[in-house]
Amino acid sequence: MERKRKKKRSKWKIVSYSLLGIIIVAIAAVGYEYYQLQPKNHFKNIPVVNAGKTEQKTNSENPSFNILFMGSDTRPGEKIGHSDTMMLAHVDLGKNQINAISIPRDTRVHLDGYGYTKLTSVQYILQATKGPKQGMEGAVKAITDLTGVPINYYVETNFTGLQSMIDTMGGINMYVPTDVKVGNEVITAGPHFLDGKTVLALSRERHSLANGDYGRQQLQLEALKGISKEALKPSNVSKLPTLVQSVSKYMIGTNMSTSDMVSLGLAMKDFDPNKQLKYKQVYGVGQTMYDDVLKANNSQIVIDQQKMKSLIAEYFQS
Repeated sequence: MERKRKKKRSKWKIVSYSLLGIIIVAIAAVGYEYYQLQPKNHFKNIPVVNAGKTEQKTNSENPSFNILFMGSDTRPGEKIGHSDTMMLAHVDLGKNQINAISIPRDTRVHLDGYGYTKLTSVQYILQATKGPKQGMEGAVKAITDLTGVPINYYVETNFTGLQSMIDTMGGINMYVPTDVKVGNEVITAGPHFLDGKTVLALSRERHSLANGDYGRQQLQLEALKGISKEALKPSNVSKLPTLVQSVSKYMIGTNMSTSDMVSLGLAMKDFDPNKQLKYKQVYGVGQTMYDDVLKANNSQIVIDQQKMKSLIAEYFQS
């Protein structure tokens, strides 16, 4: 009987040690993954997107890089669309600082092989003729040519992705800078707690605003502030992979991996957009000009290149 008990205890010891071993390995794996996701460890090599080719840039001790955020007007079931929102950001992880500029969708740019057209049309025409990836890379190149800024990462989602992420978090607090008419409702200036559908409607509205697309850019900035504040709350940092996945369903194109996005989220966990975000709108002169793609005149925005250079020197050089 005693021998049987010893054998049982021995078996339980083996099982216990085996479980303990599995737990230790699991903890080590999670610890290693968490270590790898720490920004200073993760962003060792940073890509540079250059004319459709991706090169690697060796990283410094305090990483900094440029990200192009784009919103497409594609709707469910559509395969091609226009670049509706373009925000270029310089992320300095050493200083925990983000500098960002919004580029008007109607900015006049040169598209190789076609001539001059609106920036919003670059992706559409290249998607239609060469495919989704070439459309995205063409838009990246057009913005690099316009600004002179090397783009390390690009992320493009449609507006449904924005709504999905906000709803995953249960809504956001958003400051609305001016009264905005959305459908039959007027959302008054001031702070509001809003769901994804309302934030989406605000982010797309420009026709009822006195300053049109520039007013919409301000609304989009406030939406991004609200999203970042909510997503980077201590209680939500652990949900970052889920939040990233909710947007990934609606991702049109990106060269960032899920781990890149989660690591960036960890880097920004103490980020206060009201204090650590510098933002500027790129203004230009509206003119009626010939569009080589449409073969007709339309309204375009011509950017002053000297002012652009000064802005880039201030915002994109660490």
